Amino acid sequence: MDCERTRMTKQRKVVLEELKKTTAHPTADELYEVVRKRLPNISLGTVYRNLEILSACGEALKLDLGEGKKRFDARMDPHYHFRCVKCGGVFDVPYVPLEEEIEEHFKDVVNFKITGVQIHFDGICEACLKEMN
Repeated sequence: MDCERTRMTKQRKVVLEELKKTTAHPTADELYEVVRKRLPNISLGTVYRNLEILSACGEALKLDLGEGKKRFDARMDPHYHFRCVKCGGVFDVPYVPLEEEIEEHFKDVVNFKITGVQIHFDGICEACLKEMN
């Protein structure tokens, strides 16, 4: 995709603005419900397409956390994600440079070139742990 030639349409701008306002890592469907309040005539397909473009152009992250649906994040600094297996919440986790160590180990084991790494953690969040006790 030629991102330099991809213009920032009003719809794309609103999708990105609303994504930046949340730390909930929404699905396209969830973000559509929010964007629709500002752009009542926008379609779900338009939100999906714009999220794909934003992620392809490095403006957003597309997350596959193993739940069968993609989530999106506008936070572009290095960080990880934690998914609670009880409530389904997705939380940001501070960055620790694990990838470098993994890549070094990987080079010693097989002769592949790594082009990307995405690490996420599954577990039980603090709120769910409190509920369980």
